[in-house]
Amino acid sequence: MVAKRKLMNARIVPVLLSVAVLLAVWEGAIALFDIPPFVLPSLGAIVKHAGADMGRLGAALGATLGEALGGYTLGAVLGLLLAVVLLLVPPLERVAMPLAVAVNAVPTVAYAPLFLIWFGIGPASKVALVTLAVGFTMLVNALHGLKLADVAAVNLMRSFGAGPLKTVWRLRLPVAMPSVVTALRIGVPRSMIVAIVGEMLGAYAGLGRMIYESTQQVDLLSVWSAVLIASVASMVFYGVLVWVDQKLVWWR
Repeated sequence: MVAKRKLMNARIVPVLLSVAVLLAVWEGAIALFDIPPFVLPSLGAIVKHAGADMGRLGAALGATLGEALGGYTLGAVLGLLLAVVLLLVPPLERVAMPLAVAVNAVPTVAYAPLFLIWFGIGPASKVALVTLAVGFTMLVNALHGLKLADVAAVNLMRSFGAGPLKTVWRLRLPVAMPSVVTALRIGVPRSMIVAIVGEMLGAYAGLGRMIYESTQQVDLLSVWSAVLIASVASMVFYGVLVWVDQKLVWWR
């Protein structure tokens, strides 16, 4: 227990140091260069404004998290399933991967106008955008991880009568878990970014919509408050993924 507690503390220390450095640089720059509040407000002013406007921020965060989590889950599941299918059907991989790369060569948010037309201005279009962004990341990483299984081990399982799906479940998927978890980690910031940018281009609610409206009204404290809340939510989301990583890939 003592060793585990020390390990957790060791992981928290760099995070706290990073936050302390950010605070020092931010506030130091404002004081040193006499930056006016409308250009860069102090963190204290942003936190105070966020606390006073927590009702609106909470509602916006709920909408954005719903879209990000929905698309994140769909993208992760569909990307992993597609990776398994392409692994089991190599000719399909040679056809599908170039198409997937071509689609994702364009920034995901560039598809936002089309998705808004296809799926509407509501949450569905943002969920679809996040699914596309996270799904490709999962597909590439998972497919790479599934191919890392030792050929001798695969042949040994086949010699004992294991079929392709059983080999994937019992051997290839455990070997691929580090790559899968890496894709999940990469997907966290991507899901939030895509959801927020999608909301800025068209939405009824969400942090992106709030940022857009506040910018139009030159309410910069509200803009910074929304950015702060989005950053904190992403950090918490990422922290959960770190915990999942420790549980799923415990041998690393």
